Amino acid sequence: MKVFYVYVLMCNDGTLYTGYTTSLEERLKKHNLGQASKYTRTRLPVKIVYSETFPTKNLAMQRENVIKKMSRSEKIALINSPGPG
Repeated sequence: MKVFYVYVLMCNDGTLYTGYTTSLEERLKKHNLGQASKYTRTRLPVKIVYSETFPTKNLAMQRENVIKKMSRSEKIALINSPGPG
């Protein structure tokens, strides 16, 4: 069964980036090689500071959109929560 992840990265400049993937390790590697996102390419290195798992791509994408609409302070609270991360 395939698992989908929604993740939040902390960029080197302190900004946050949210995305989804099927492999956190591979996606992090691509981000840090400058191959995954124009946004993170100039803010390397990045590290995963939060993630959640989902059984379907659709659910992961829905959650990604919810997190992307959060304010920075809401994202920081999510990252610091004892939740699924």
